[in-house]
Amino acid sequence: MCLTKYSDFALRTLMYVATADRRCTIEEIAQSYAIPKNHLVKVVNQLAILGFVQSIRGKGGGIELAYNSAGINLGEVVCATEQSFDLVECFSLNDNQCVLSPNCKLTSIFSQALDQFLAVLDEYTLEDLLTPKVKVLLNLNSA
Repeated sequence: MCLTKYSDFALRTLMYVATADRRCTIEEIAQSYAIPKNHLVKVVNQLAILGFVQSIRGKGGGIELAYNSAGINLGEVVCATEQSFDLVECFSLNDNQCVLSPNCKLTSIFSQALDQFLAVLDEYTLEDLLTPKVKVLLNLNSA
């Protein structure tokens, strides 16, 4: 299982904003992580639509968490930002051309593994990711 960069950027953005404990700009987050600003704009827009962050326009604007970091479930974020969990071809109803599908037990094994993966993510919140070292690594003490 490999998460998309989109989900990775979403999780890192939430960590940054939660650690900063203030309004942050997309520009500063992009610079901090050395990721493309144009990609981050799309991610932040979706995070705002999903209700994980609030986006404030204008002078003094930026993004901030919509609610406490303990209320942001990692499983919810990943499920909302991943386009597909088709681990193998047979997971796709539209594109499955595997001749083994009718009799293959691999599909159910992968499905069970995916369920367990998501269940583990559901056990954690954004708060669980925040440590004093994260703040130091992001250089947020001086921001």
